[in-house]
Amino acid sequence: MSRVLLLFEYATLNGGEQSLLALLQRLTSRGFSFHALAPGQGSLARELMVRNVEVLPLEAISERHRSSQEALRQQISAAIERVRPALVHANSLSMGRLAGPVAASASVPSVAHLRDIIRLSNQAIADLNQNTRLLAVSQATRDHHIAQGLCVEKVSVLYNGIDLAKFQPRPATGWLHCELGLPRDAILIGTVGQLVLRKGHDVLAAAAQSLANHLPHAHYIIVGERYSTKAEAHEHEREVCEQSSTGQLAGRVHFLGYRADVPSILPELTLLAHPARQEPLGRVLLEAAATGIPIVATDVGGTAEILPPGAALLVPSDDPAALATAIRQLVDDPILRQRLAAAALERIRTTFDASTAADWLAKHYAATISSQSDTPQA
Repeated sequence: MSRVLLLFEYATLNGGEQSLLALLQRLTSRGFSFHALAPGQGSLARELMVRNVEVLPLEAISERHRSSQEALRQQISAAIERVRPALVHANSLSMGRLAGPVAASASVPSVAHLRDIIRLSNQAIADLNQNTRLLAVSQATRDHHIAQGLCVEKVSVLYNGIDLAKFQPRPATGWLHCELGLPRDAILIGTVGQLVLRKGHDVLAAAAQSLANHLPHAHYIIVGERYSTKAEAHEHEREVCEQSSTGQLAGRVHFLGYRADVPSILPELTLLAHPARQEPLGRVLLEAAATGIPIVATDVGGTAEILPPGAALLVPSDDPAALATAIRQLVDDPILRQRLAAAALERIRTTFDASTAADWLAKHYAATISSQSDTPQA
């Protein structure tokens, strides 16, 4: 077994963490064992322990306080010394930046996952380029970072994969209507994601306001919570709550917070609305498509790589009117909903299965460990 040290930044379970967790059992069967440097408390640590992954506690990294780069790199260095891995895998761009110089200094091959489309400093680019290999979750993510100066030969695209047994079409039972005290014929329009500005909940709220008369039986289901303590995140949450509680929307927007039962929630929805301002590769889009529900999403980042023409309705970002038009079109046309959902489901089954993703990640691991110069292309 080849030992891999995983590096995680935060204690919460978001898309990046879920994407890697979905592959661990499959990677174990392909000859890899895992240890993790991660926050010692929280939902991520619990899920790692359930999978028999030893968690080495990462100290002093949170939204409220973050240790210096030097202190964090010392923790990574100590973890490498303790675990003596064949490979280090940083599961985020920021951890990849921290790990690159440390792993290079220790002569340990390293992989860094690029799960964000953000602007990088010259120093951040230099740090990331010290990793042996860089894995972008979409072609859009790869292109963005190569344009900033990441080494083109090191960056490959590796799509996230999901468990198609966990996320699959199921008939709606009405249990969510019952939980929320809604009539059985209520239309449920859902969105899933952190309550942060880039997810565009304010755009959905504006679209919902404009649709209030035409869709009087529509209710909006918001799954997710705010983790960020930044002022802009607090303001975004306040604005969305205010938009959602006034006028004809009062009582029709339901904030469910974090839910572990998203695979059960999705089949109960009439459609998924994903109004993100930026999205490297939206995991909930994969989950919704695999569940067989129709999708309206903004055409940003890697979204069109998941949902090509005919698989969803894609609209411009920051455009409540366009989002409202697409939602109304889908609600009014059940045949269109069925056609888009079927095409999206086929796309997920052929391209985003977790077994396929695990196969490719195992190939990247093996090639990185053996220091092969040729990079497999997913």
